[in-house]
Amino acid sequence: MSFPLTFFQHRPPIDPSSLTRWRKRIGEEGVEWMLTQTILAGQKSGAIDENSVKRVAVDTTVMEKNIAHPTDARLYERARVQLAALAQEVGVELRQSYARLAPRLALQVGRYAHAKQFRRMRKALKKLKGYTGRVMRDLRRHLDDIPTGPVRDRIVSKLALVSQLLHQEPRGSNKIYALHEPEVDCISKGKARVRYEFGCKVSVATTLDEGFVVGMRSYAGNPYDGHTLGPALEQVEILTNQRPALAVVDRGYRGHGIDATRVLISGTRRGLTPKLIADLRRRSAIEAEIGHMKTDGRLSRCSLKGTIGDALFAVLCACGHNIRKILAHLRTWLALIFASVWNAISGPVPTTYRLQTA
Repeated sequence: MSFPLTFFQHRPPIDPSSLTRWRKRIGEEGVEWMLTQTILAGQKSGAIDENSVKRVAVDTTVMEKNIAHPTDARLYERARVQLAALAQEVGVELRQSYARLAPRLALQVGRYAHAKQFRRMRKALKKLKGYTGRVMRDLRRHLDDIPTGPVRDRIVSKLALVSQLLHQEPRGSNKIYALHEPEVDCISKGKARVRYEFGCKVSVATTLDEGFVVGMRSYAGNPYDGHTLGPALEQVEILTNQRPALAVVDRGYRGHGIDATRVLISGTRRGLTPKLIADLRRRSAIEAEIGHMKTDGRLSRCSLKGTIGDALFAVLCACGHNIRKILAHLRTWLALIFASVWNAISGPVPTTYRLQTA
């Protein structure tokens, strides 16, 4: 493919795998360097003040993974299909693959649940789990017949993953919610519309005045918000070369243990000056910035694989948010310049016309 393109073509100009290899090459340090450049560009363009990075607002949100809603029936059926495909790839003949019975039974589980026939649902789910377990044990018995190599390693890792899936408890920890993304966590933020979200926790740090993102980091394992404040402020210091003097957070950060930066927690009443009260009221502005990143910057769903994909995607969303803010600032200045030029060319508006239009 030649660049620049001179002829119309019916395929994308860049192969999607090129971006994948590019992200792997630059890594997490590379995307953080890009975020640093957007901060410097914002300061040079006037979108943010140089002293704004000393006062930040910090909050956490959930970045969902690009997975289907996890149900036991779907996970058991997907595990059975993947094990049967691996067996066919290496030429292992299974006693029975349940290719006809299992898909029908998986659909029936959903119908029983919709009709609130939970006894029948549990019975069908137990049978479906048995089908997957039989396929798993049948493939495990043929491991000695499979030659050593990458395919055998894939089969061993898949067998271990399916075994963990079949033995996990309903209310246990470290559960598997997706076979292709086993690192996904179940996070509850107390939202009325979404009780549980499946992904990872992301810490966001923005300037208190302009809402410019100066720090973004993903965390695996659903840590407590107060334990993420230290790494978040450390990242802001690395990216901006300045330690924030003031951080405004919500009540979920109580017990943070940070001494180098003054931390204002929402709901504090004692010892506040009018300026600090105004800063506390300004804290809720970060919620709108997170909302814009989710709707405009695709932060609502991460499509990159693994925990490294979460880390890269979160920082890239922050870069895009800052670039959109810089462009909005430049558009405002351009509109002011055009308005000034137009007024200079056309002259002032007559007084009578202003009164009529008013």
